[in-house]
Amino acid sequence: MSAPLGPAGSATGRGAPARAAAAWRAWWFPALPMRRVALLRTLLHLFVVLDAWRITTWPLAHGDVPAELYRPVLLFRLLHVPAPAPPVTHLALGVLTASALVVAAGRLPRLAGAVCAAAYLYWLGNAFGYSKIDHDHLALLVALCVLPTVGAVRERGDRAAGALSEAAGWALRCVQVAAVCTYFLAAIAKVRFGGWDWAAGAVFTWAFSRRGGGLGELLLSVPHLVVAMQWVVLLAEFASPVVLWLRGRALAAWLVFWGLFHLGTYLTIGIHFLPTVVCLLAFVPLERVLPQLRGRTQAAVPPGSRWRLRATQR
Repeated sequence: MSAPLGPAGSATGRGAPARAAAAWRAWWFPALPMRRVALLRTLLHLFVVLDAWRITTWPLAHGDVPAELYRPVLLFRLLHVPAPAPPVTHLALGVLTASALVVAAGRLPRLAGAVCAAAYLYWLGNAFGYSKIDHDHLALLVALCVLPTVGAVRERGDRAAGALSEAAGWALRCVQVAAVCTYFLAAIAKVRFGGWDWAAGAVFTWAFSRRGGGLGELLLSVPHLVVAMQWVVLLAEFASPVVLWLRGRALAAWLVFWGLFHLGTYLTIGIHFLPTVVCLLAFVPLERVLPQLRGRTQAAVPPGSRWRLRATQR
C-alpha cells in the first residue's frame, strides 16, 4: 500500500513539519534528572553569595556616587530604576544573601529563587550602571531566572536518581545556551569592533604587557605563539555552539578546553570569568559525580503542570 501524499505530492509532505516541531521541542525540553537541577541550584546560589560579597562588590560604593554619573542599562532605563541609594544597596545585599542561602538549603526554591533572581538583577544593574558591562555574568543571571521554574527536589535513593523531568531539562538547556552565547557573542563583538585584525594583531601582547605576570612575560618572548593563541580563542568562540550537541568524551574535552582557557587567562592577566565557569556545570551530570542530596524523599511538581514527570529505576 502506498503512503498518502502530502499537499505537495510528497509522502512526507505533512510529516516533516511535525517531526521538525517534535525534534525542536525534544531539544529544548529533554527529560533530565531532577537531582541535577537540585545540585546545580545549590552550587549556583552559594556562588551568588560569594560573588556579591567577594567578587562583584562595588555596588555598595555606588550608593555614595553622585546620581548624575548613573548611566543605567537598557532594562533599568525602561523600568525607570533610580540611581542606587546607600540604604537600598545594603538592603539588596541582605535580601540577595538571605534568599540565596534559603535556596541553597533546598527550601522554597520557587519563591526564594524568584526573590534571589530579582535581587541579583538589581545588584548587577547597579554594578554595571556606571561603566562597562562584564559579559561573564550573563549565564549566571539566566540560570537564576529559570531555575525557580523547576520546583522542589528533595529525593534520595534509587527512585530519586531516576526521576526525570522536562522542566529540569528546559532549565538546564537555558543555562547551557546562555553559557554558549557568552562565548559566541564575544567572538561577534571582537570581529565587529576590531575586525579580523583582532586575532592577527597584538591584543594579547598588549594585555600581557599591561596586566601580565611571570607567565605572560614568558609568552611575550614567543610572539608567533601569542598570535596563534588569539586565533585559537576566536575560532573556538565561533565554534562554541557545537557543544550543545556534543556528548561523552567530546563534551568532556570541550569543558576541559575552556577550563584550561579560563585558568590561563587568570594566570596571565588575572581575569577569571568565574560566573561563566560555574554555569558550565549545567553540561555536567552532577548527579553522578557529586554525593546524593540529603533530605526528605520528595520531588514536587505542581498538579496540572504541563511538564511531564516520570520516574525510572537506575
